[in-house]
Amino acid sequence: MTSAASRISSPVGVVAGGGAMPFAVADSLAARGITPVLFPLRGACDPVQVEKFRHRWISVGQLGRAMRLFREEGCRDLIFIGTLVRPSLTEIRFDIKTLRLLGNVIRAFRGGDDHLLSGVGRILEQDGFRMVGIKDVAPDLLMPEGCITRAWPADNAKGDIERGRAVLTALGPFDIGQAAVVIDGHVVAVEDIEGTDALLARVARLREEGRIRAATRRGVLVKAPKSGQDLRFDLPTIGPRTIEGVARAGLAGVAVIAGNTIAAEPQAMIALADAKYLFVVGVPA
Repeated sequence: MTSAASRISSPVGVVAGGGAMPFAVADSLAARGITPVLFPLRGACDPVQVEKFRHRWISVGQLGRAMRLFREEGCRDLIFIGTLVRPSLTEIRFDIKTLRLLGNVIRAFRGGDDHLLSGVGRILEQDGFRMVGIKDVAPDLLMPEGCITRAWPADNAKGDIERGRAVLTALGPFDIGQAAVVIDGHVVAVEDIEGTDALLARVARLREEGRIRAATRRGVLVKAPKSGQDLRFDLPTIGPRTIEGVARAGLAGVAVIAGNTIAAEPQAMIALADAKYLFVVGVPA
């Protein structure tokens, strides 16, 4: 348990983007006797799923309204979770509070998603809120250390994992991405703004075009947080969709950093990986 986790106060505000993770976090909190209050982002969060939880809708650019709702619901501790396609500054309708903080907001928008989230987090913390991470509120959703599938990485895959980690460490300061594909020691693709699914689709296409000559069931998708990243925000995530993409790309498996990677729908992910004879392994940080 982290020091922040021991001081979590109920209820916890879950600022919810797209995907299943906000609801998994809410379920994890509820299972531990902590009340989750969801603050779904308009245009991102699933309006049907959110109805199962206590919630108040918020919008990007409406910091003043969001802070008022956080306080009304008694949420001192907040977590950002879920996907969000960042809008341009010209698309956002700012409220008065946000306009007063516009310089800080603009600085937050300059950089990758982690920089944006940590920037907004700092603004909220200056107003008396406390930003927490998955480790603090839902550690059961993090990837454990070791191999969690029946298939294990062969020696050549272990070498690819080390090469992938080295590449991501080198690229981290440039805020490019959190994933790379390495096959037989060759870095064949690196994640960009399109994300991991598009990265894997690109590798599958390169195989189809004959640009990748290695046999199938060789190579590894490696995912890791960016070096220097605030680990409360934008952690790498894997799940069943990742496994589908890895299989289509003809790779042998997935390696992620244990304790610093979110495992979405872990049982379904493991079952699918086993069915496709792929490995999923958590390596030490």
